[in-house]
Amino acid sequence: MPIVRALPAQHDPALLVGSATADDAGVYRVTDDLALVQTVDFFTPIVDDPYDFGRIAAANALSDVYAMGGRPLTALNIVAFPLERLGPDVLSAILRGGLDVCAAAGATVLGGHSIDDPEPKYGLAVTGLVDPGAMLTNAGGRPGDALVLTKPLGVGAITTASKRGAADPALLAAAIGVMTTLNADAAEAARAAGAHALTDITGFGLLGHLRSLARASGVAAELDAAAVPFIAGVDALLADDAAVSGGSRRNRAYADGFTRWPDDLPHWRTRLLCDATTSGGLLAAIPADRAAALPDPLVGHLLDGPAGTITVR
Repeated sequence: MPIVRALPAQHDPALLVGSATADDAGVYRVTDDLALVQTVDFFTPIVDDPYDFGRIAAANALSDVYAMGGRPLTALNIVAFPLERLGPDVLSAILRGGLDVCAAAGATVLGGHSIDDPEPKYGLAVTGLVDPGAMLTNAGGRPGDALVLTKPLGVGAITTASKRGAADPALLAAAIGVMTTLNADAAEAARAAGAHALTDITGFGLLGHLRSLARASGVAAELDAAAVPFIAGVDALLADDAAVSGGSRRNRAYADGFTRWPDDLPHWRTRLLCDATTSGGLLAAIPADRAAALPDPLVGHLLDGPAGTITVR
């Protein structure tokens, strides 16, 4: 982001990935074959159930380590919470949700820090490990690479509609299932297929994160809108603006600066591509002849062209 880019740069030969490429996590070399992957993420509740909120927040934070090709090792809870107003049971459920997801990921929760805050917030600071030689970043994409997306889009629209009382419970349950699924297996499959670049889809939506990958890689991108997977039923939600969050609106305004849109693209698909996502899937740039090895849909390609520009078909 511009504020971070304006800060003085630190020069440390052990810093393998910093803030310059807007990647998912920082990577710091410890030895020739070992590096730390470090990330932090927290946010306000996006679902009402506290246990599910904890699970979603933890999966979201852990995803950044997977997006670098790493393995989560430890985590620290970050808590802002109105204990007197909401009570200890709610906070206990949030923390239990986070703990259960970390356990499933093989990461140990060491503790954390909490403050009193009128608005609940929860997340994790995660440390992972990666071999520098096997590290994946958002900057390795090459012209001709196929783009593969490992989770369907639409969770932002569904949770927004749910807050406004306009989402079917079954649709919300589907979104929670997507958000609480770890990206561990998807990352392993991408590595096995020889991925050149990897990133996860979160708050800036598919187009925003594809923009970061393409710009960091020095290439342009083409996206097949009809091939982008979505949670069944979200197309009806996105038929009008009722399920579009403020973040998704900002994503659309941002995308207009680097995206060429087709004249006949349905409005709901435009909204889908800009949907502000939580704990989304991985977007992998895979050699075109290896993309079929992945079970997930091919949604586009990287190509020669102005870095970071996207053409939607």
